[in-house]
Amino acid sequence: MSEDYYQILGVKKDASKEEIRKAYRKLAMKYHPDHTKGDKAAEEKFKKISEAYAVLSDKEKRKEYDTFGAEGFRQRFSQEDIFRGFDFGDIFREFGFGSDFFSGRGRGSGMRFNFGGASPFGSQTRQQQARMKGSDLIYELPLTLKEISTGTDKTISLQHLGPSEKITVKIPKGMITGKKLRLASKGSPSPMGGPPGDLFIQSKVLSDAVYRFENYDLHMDHGLKLSEAVLGTRISVPTLEGKKLSLKIPPGTKPGTKMRMSGHGLPHMKGNKKGDLYVKIQIKLPKQLTKEQRNLIEKLAEAGL
Repeated sequence: MSEDYYQILGVKKDASKEEIRKAYRKLAMKYHPDHTKGDKAAEEKFKKISEAYAVLSDKEKRKEYDTFGAEGFRQRFSQEDIFRGFDFGDIFREFGFGSDFFSGRGRGSGMRFNFGGASPFGSQTRQQQARMKGSDLIYELPLTLKEISTGTDKTISLQHLGPSEKITVKIPKGMITGKKLRLASKGSPSPMGGPPGDLFIQSKVLSDAVYRFENYDLHMDHGLKLSEAVLGTRISVPTLEGKKLSLKIPPGTKPGTKMRMSGHGLPHMKGNKKGDLYVKIQIKLPKQLTKEQRNLIEKLAEAGL
């Protein structure tokens, strides 16, 4: 889940442009690599606050971010989009620092940072800059229980603030909610010319009219007539694959009884293992009785049933 830009800068969502600027300045002074001398955690923090400032200080980008939220914004804007046309050199000069502050020269640190281009993600060498990977993206894909049971092909549309790209994804069996597929190099482009990030397809199981699911197990209800519950019967149980299974109901089965059908649930992604199918027995009582039915029930009552 993407972090909230307002929280990263420590400002409220209705903060003014000047409040956002002051918050960024304070944090930038604290976490700038020239001050932290190789502290990787501080460098990552500096990247995050710079990205947050690049978005929230831009009227149009901030509007898009407020409209679509953190996740939606990151699906529409790559890091290259975020920093395009943004000059951090000008920002630091306005804060009262010369070019040595953001280039890293003249301080004896041996470090070189370039804030005049599209991104503030400084690194120790140009070679490291070129290797910087783009951000990973997560695409939530709705799937039906049948699609999870059999596997399927899905075509999704990706857009990085440009022409959309259609990708066909092979969804394996057993991709229940939360499971992910990794598509290498299909994430956000690198802001420094390095390799793009990865795209993770994350499933979200849709509700079903017949079945409920818990991990790989399926649950369904089946209604019996009163006579069937008392005398016993056989019922036909449908599966996600379209088959019909015969299930024996013993005499005297109580309402709420769960009957387990082993190996007829959802398949696991790896191996041949499958979950179970549970049939919960319900008793269907008539709202109205015919005269003949009432007479029979009264005779059963007289017989002690």
